[in-house]
Amino acid sequence: MNAPLSPEAMAKAGLCIGCGACAGLSRDASARMGWDAEGQLKPAGDPAWRTQPSLDFATLCPFSPHAANEDVIAAECFSHAAAVDPAIGRFHRAYVGHAEEGQYRERGSSGGMAGWVAEELLRRGLVDGVAHVAPVDPAEGALFRYRISRNVDALRSGAKSRYYPIELSAILREILAIPGRYAVVGIPCFIKAVHLARRQHPLLRERIVHTLGLVCGHMKSRHMVESFAWQMQTRIEDVQAVDFRVKDATRPANWYRAKLTHRDGATRAQDWWHLVDGDWGSGFFQNRACDWCDDVVAETADISFGDAWVEPYSSDGRGTNVVVVRSRAMLDLIEQGCAEGRVTLKPVDAAFVVETQAAGFRQRREGLAYRLSWRHGAIRPLKRVTPGHDLPIRRKLIYRGRHAIARGSVALFRAARRLRRPALFIGGGRAMLTVYQALTYSRGRLGRLFDWLGPAAR
Repeated sequence: MNAPLSPEAMAKAGLCIGCGACAGLSRDASARMGWDAEGQLKPAGDPAWRTQPSLDFATLCPFSPHAANEDVIAAECFSHAAAVDPAIGRFHRAYVGHAEEGQYRERGSSGGMAGWVAEELLRRGLVDGVAHVAPVDPAEGALFRYRISRNVDALRSGAKSRYYPIELSAILREILAIPGRYAVVGIPCFIKAVHLARRQHPLLRERIVHTLGLVCGHMKSRHMVESFAWQMQTRIEDVQAVDFRVKDATRPANWYRAKLTHRDGATRAQDWWHLVDGDWGSGFFQNRACDWCDDVVAETADISFGDAWVEPYSSDGRGTNVVVVRSRAMLDLIEQGCAEGRVTLKPVDAAFVVETQAAGFRQRREGLAYRLSWRHGAIRPLKRVTPGHDLPIRRKLIYRGRHAIARGSVALFRAARRLRRPALFIGGGRAMLTVYQALTYSRGRLGRLFDWLGPAAR
């Protein structure tokens, strides 16, 4: 490693996920997070703290090659876990199912289990506040932000999935400032960042008592919402709110539909498959750091929640969760909920969990090994996957294609915005998508040509 390890260096290397842990714990008053040209959150403020941070940044950043990895953290936190699996980590039990009582399932994107557990922690007095992502007024400079909810009504406004950049700095400062017991809800790298912060700060170690993880495909840029607005004939300035996954019990759960709400109350909605950037796996607007992640199911969280993307669950529009339980406290809570009929969960094994997230594991195991074999930079990520390039040519092209779309979609969007020609992005994006889907799914005449390279297994 030739470059000094700092927030600025990590951002330049494309290894900063924008979690904000460095800004939240910095003793420099100027430390903050700001938007970069790609629509991602990155360390900002006085250059002095970004180049020479006043904390042990090398062991705090979740993508730092010097930070403890997920295996080390999980071994410390869940040493008594009943099982250890190479894909999903340490755990007591795994389940598939949904929340039965109330409207948790109806309000959430999936089976409502994340909301049920978070509310149960508050209701039982096990925590004084839950840090989670909730919508905010666009006048605040964003559509979503982390906040700490201290009652059930406030917590409920944070239900559903948010494919939008967010960061932890403000809530880490609030936890440090206000005594109490807290739970944090987050994607895998954010939960890892919380654990790394707890290692450095005794107050965080004392006050953050539960972590709730969300299975993650990758982080998106805030530009994706503006792209959706373009494709729904709407100005981003007129968008008051966005629902990335409108729930409809009459449609399969994996038929995503996005809805934009205008300032005047009018709405626009469109199915994701009609949107240029609606094929999640293609990588449109992906955060650069996500190329170097090897944690799909939040292995360091006390409990993790994802969608059960296997039949018959993926066709059930009401939504179904896959749940991985790692701490004894969470296991007791879940078992009591099942015994009381408040949640409906069926035990499953690790292989079932992996199957529900099969595409994510391919991208972050096989794909990561390949990407590690061709990455050259001043700061090299140190992952639990061994670099390797022994793949069929078509698999290599698929991973190259996703990487190119992640970079190219942002550049194309910025050019279209600068020229005030949304059609430039929409047309160019469709061309990218056509090639990607031909390569990955054998679609169209181009797909039949790619079939000469071998099968198109994703």
